[in-house]
Amino acid sequence: MLGTRPLGTSGLTVSAMGLGLMGMSYAYGTTADRDERESIATIHRAIELGVTFLDTAEAYGPYENEKLLARALRSLGGDARDRVVIATKFGFTFGDGAINGVNSRPAHIRQVVDASLERLHTDRIDLLYQHRVDPAVPIEDVVGTMAELVRAGKVRFLGLSEAGESTIRRAHAVHPIAALQSEYSLWERNLEPKLIPLLRELGIGLVAFAPLGRGFLTGHVQRAEEYPQGDYRRGDPRYQGANFDANMRAAAAVREVASRKGATPAQIALAWLLSRGPDIVPIPGTKAPLVPRRKRRRGRHPPNVRRRRAARARARAGPGGRPALRRRADGADRSVVAQDAESWVAAWLRHGTIASRRPAANNSASSRRHSSGRCALRHPDAWPQPSLGLRQNRARDG
Repeated sequence: MLGTRPLGTSGLTVSAMGLGLMGMSYAYGTTADRDERESIATIHRAIELGVTFLDTAEAYGPYENEKLLARALRSLGGDARDRVVIATKFGFTFGDGAINGVNSRPAHIRQVVDASLERLHTDRIDLLYQHRVDPAVPIEDVVGTMAELVRAGKVRFLGLSEAGESTIRRAHAVHPIAALQSEYSLWERNLEPKLIPLLRELGIGLVAFAPLGRGFLTGHVQRAEEYPQGDYRRGDPRYQGANFDANMRAAAAVREVASRKGATPAQIALAWLLSRGPDIVPIPGTKAPLVPRRKRRRGRHPPNVRRRRAARARARAGPGGRPALRRRADGADRSVVAQDAESWVAAWLRHGTIASRRPAANNSASSRRHSSGRCALRHPDAWPQPSLGLRQNRARDG
């Protein structure tokens, strides 16, 4: 089972990795691509592996993602709700099913929290974030209202998302902040000079979203024009033209290390993140579970999953219809809920390094190095960094 980590010094303990649920209802793919049974199976598999820190928000859907999580927990029955830590967020307004503004006024916060509790079918939110800073409302008023919800028993711990240094200090002075959620990975590291030292000074944990570089660190991404209408990646400059090519080249270093170690690039990227400190918790996202081979039986997966896998097998078939050597067909973040990924992360947590699981093909010196060497993650600053079409960190002060 995956271990746990404290989020700073707040007293909130969560699984060493969480599961980001956004892509199950929002941003990635289209409504037609989403399969609720598959998403619920993913949540169940994550919980089975000890990934019990579940991240949602009213904005994802909007509203549908919280309802999906509630259905997933209800279908487990028993004490499922008490075995997980639910994080959700407020701070946006919506029109025609899309975000159209920010709103962190006290009355709106109270209204959103009550609605989230109803959608989640729970009596408390474990971690409540302000999703984005509202420049029209002083952060002292925002956190003061959130603190009232803590005292009322509706919320346990407070967090901020994509906030800047001044905002964090001012918020923490009103009520202890347990966590900052922001993008952090080998791909996006501009939190390191100022924000991470500040979080450690104040005893605030970091919840890292998009820890796999929005798919680039896995190699399982496509150009913008290959994604369907409605997928946010069609309009993201990182996936377009020369930017895409440069970003794939920059991510190649991770794939090279993974190839040498017999791992997936996702495992390398997550292990690196976990090594950055015990107060950092990544929340990769995925929409489909991987089931260990010993449990893979006909009927285990929903029909649409079996159809897609059969189509991939036909596409890989060699001459005469004979299947070619099977390659991994993981989605961008699927290894998060795979048993082999969990064991790799556990190895990192125990030893600070990851031993290769690739068996030696022969007794050559090269094979011995590949089979018993350690993961070359000691000097990540020397790895190529993406330089074209990337977001600038959106952390801001109110």
